[in-house]
Amino acid sequence: MDLFKKCYDFTRADEIKKTGLYPYFRSIQENEGPTVHIEGRKVIMAGSNNYLGLTAHPKVKEASIKAIEHYGTGCSGSRYLTGTLELHEELEEKMAKFFDVEAVLLYSTGYQTGQGVIPTIVQRGEYVISDKDNHASIQIATMMAKGMTADLLRYKHNNMVDLERVLKKIPKETPKLIVSDGVFSTGGEIVELDKLVALAKEYNARTLIDDAHAVGVIGKGGRGTPSEFDLVDDVDLTMGTFSKTFASLGGFICGKAKVIDYIKHHSAALIFSASPTPASVAAAMAALEILEAEPWRVDKLIANADYMRKGLTDAGFHVIDGRTGIVPVIVGKDEIALKMWRMLYDKGVFVNVFVPPGVPEGRQMLRTSYMATHEEHHLAEIVRVFKEVGAELGII
Repeated sequence: MDLFKKCYDFTRADEIKKTGLYPYFRSIQENEGPTVHIEGRKVIMAGSNNYLGLTAHPKVKEASIKAIEHYGTGCSGSRYLTGTLELHEELEEKMAKFFDVEAVLLYSTGYQTGQGVIPTIVQRGEYVISDKDNHASIQIATMMAKGMTADLLRYKHNNMVDLERVLKKIPKETPKLIVSDGVFSTGGEIVELDKLVALAKEYNARTLIDDAHAVGVIGKGGRGTPSEFDLVDDVDLTMGTFSKTFASLGGFICGKAKVIDYIKHHSAALIFSASPTPASVAAAMAALEILEAEPWRVDKLIANADYMRKGLTDAGFHVIDGRTGIVPVIVGKDEIALKMWRMLYDKGVFVNVFVPPGVPEGRQMLRTSYMATHEEHHLAEIVRVFKEVGAELGII
């Protein structure tokens, strides 16, 4: 059998394209934050992870330009060899101070960070214990650790009773790492971190929290999940990304200096990848400075998301409740989800559609997310369009 047979047999995307309902890989021609130009027309963006609205901020753009002028466009090497700039170290120091941790290490992408950390920390005869709904990057990272002969166990989504059931299976003296999203990327729920940390202490486990969707969203001044629960000193490792709140590209891991130093000298994803570009690092640093100087942006983001949660719930939609920037609307069937996405898009609102395998069967959704820079007229229009489409489809 030909290796590429599976490629030629894959027809699902083409079939959906023929119906006009294909929602993916839409080219954005101009990005103004709350509104974007797609396919020659202006639409309200209600699907971006640009939580604080900083991708178009003048200070962020200026910082990137100045970094290119000073350092060039790339580093042409890994952090381990010729790719470390003083810019990388400056951002690591500023982030360590911001998160109140001993040390921070940068990675070239957020997706790569978990793969650089988990298989490096969890090795032969040790356990990694992962929430079933963790982000795909975490799922792949845990599978990589398993491939390197670590043991992998999963527990039910955000279910601390099931986590304890899993922990009881493992000898207490056996090294183990519990991994969870801080804010879950699909539904926007927040991990029950207080209970998770208590279980970790009881069963002699270390903890890693992925705060990709939490930094700039929850916690004191947007400092993420450990800060939200006042458990900064109790969480062993926190990872995140620069592609959301920090308006750039890259990832980071926070923790004790000795642990970060070990990762720095053993992580293949770090040692064998070109380091983050000067423009990316400078943009993230500028975004961090704005976050520190303008904490009102975090409050505005949550106020906007709360407005939408109430507006969509009052309209009769099935909305997953929460207190983050993610507001998912459950519709339950592929056909309805795709059709609703198209109708919203045609009426000037862009959202993300999630269908299996991205979500479990029956949990098909329109995942909306908001920015600090959305104004009330944007939000009111999104609610109006949702109500109009929901009525036309007969789901409210």
